[in-house]
Amino acid sequence: MDLFERMPAPFGLIRYGVAPDHPRIKGIVTALHQVLDKPQVRLFGNVDYPADLTLDDLRAFYDAVVFATGAAADRELPVPGIGLDGSYGAADFVSWYDGHPDVPRTWPLTAEKVAVLGVGNVALDVARILAKTADELLPTEIPPNVYDGLKANRAREIHVFGRRGPAQARFSPMELRELDHSPSIEVIVDPRDIDYDKGSLAARRAGKQTDMVAKTLENWAIRDVGDRPHKLFLHFFESPVEILGAGGRVTGLRTERTALDGTGNVRGTGVLRDWDVTAVYRAVGYLSEHLPKLPWDPDSGTVPNAGGRVLEESGRHLQSTYVTGWIRRGPVGLIGHTKGDANETVAGLLDDFAAGRLHTPAFPAPGAVDAFPRRARGPLHHVGGLVPARRRRAGAGRAAGAQAGEDRRARGHAAGERRLTARPPGRGRTRAGVVRPPGRAQSRPAVTSPLTLPSVMAGPSPPARVGGAAVARPLTVVPVTR
Repeated sequence: MDLFERMPAPFGLIRYGVAPDHPRIKGIVTALHQVLDKPQVRLFGNVDYPADLTLDDLRAFYDAVVFATGAAADRELPVPGIGLDGSYGAADFVSWYDGHPDVPRTWPLTAEKVAVLGVGNVALDVARILAKTADELLPTEIPPNVYDGLKANRAREIHVFGRRGPAQARFSPMELRELDHSPSIEVIVDPRDIDYDKGSLAARRAGKQTDMVAKTLENWAIRDVGDRPHKLFLHFFESPVEILGAGGRVTGLRTERTALDGTGNVRGTGVLRDWDVTAVYRAVGYLSEHLPKLPWDPDSGTVPNAGGRVLEESGRHLQSTYVTGWIRRGPVGLIGHTKGDANETVAGLLDDFAAGRLHTPAFPAPGAVDAFPRRARGPLHHVGGLVPARRRRAGAGRAAGAQAGEDRRARGHAAGERRLTARPPGRGRTRAGVVRPPGRAQSRPAVTSPLTLPSVMAGPSPPARVGGAAVARPLTVVPVTR
């Protein structure tokens, strides 16, 4: 399996989309290293689709292509003044503080009063990074240029705006409470913004996380304001209608007060208010890019699919072509939510493989793509060589202890797992397509990692017809990421 990545290094969202002060989430990289360190997985860095490889190119070398290109652009916010200097997309700011190579090394942080539009976790990330001191981030993986930039940050007031109420906020409870953990941030909620209608109360009863968020906001609304140096205001029922400006730069934000309509939605009241801010960050969602040669739904910003199988306009499956992640489902949910998508996509791919529905590439030999002339932007990187030495040493003991059990499992499973091509579809297989040893009971389905495909890579594929003769070869799959 070959993985093509536009960046020099893998792990996309984990590396370039998670705030540096979230080491617990960034720790997922350790598990991903273990996957990419397997000998049957190769990583090609600095390869851009479609500039370096087109879909036709990929299909010439691989049985199946899986696109996992995510969503990296900011969704548009159609209000006047959005193009003024000092009006920024959250995605660009997140890329800057995570050291993404596509963004400049510096960021203008001269505004003392800042507005953040949106009530999701990305809005919290932006507000928190702007409100924390640079020294608070020193224990993290913050890049040196970002530390220097935040050291000069002049922001003292951060205003986060949501057009609906506390019960409609999309914060996760842990991320919200984290705001109050910083010794530099005083979180302030106006008691007048704590309001619920029947729809809001129903949402609280139906969702534990919604109720936890509402309770946290209620507690903050009734407490006295402290003396921490940076004030972070969470405003509700304020809908942005215009970003004010003069001389081409942001000078303020105009909002319209909204009110609940009984269903959890809101209506405008006509009451306008101008806020004294000189920078505005919009965190109203991400947007995927249209991938050439693939169908596209511009409304959802996704590739039309059924269970991860790409669908043509006719509704038929585009043979051997699959999607997973945000390019499949849209930019919603947390990182863990895409695991189910990946499992379903891979299960469909393996079903198609077992049923003989995959196409036969023109150059099926493993490694044939290495000589392709358009792969010229960077060398082949195998992630095993990128694992820090200290992690290797720390994991050596665990690896040695686990090896004996792994060997036992391998001996017990080899016969069954490698019979994928000999069994009729559906017999003895789990949802992810791994064949279990005959007669062995299992209380819950085992899920194959969506990148490793051990049973397929280790065992023979269905015979391929070459010049009239049947030739056994391994299934070749190429995930494409950005």
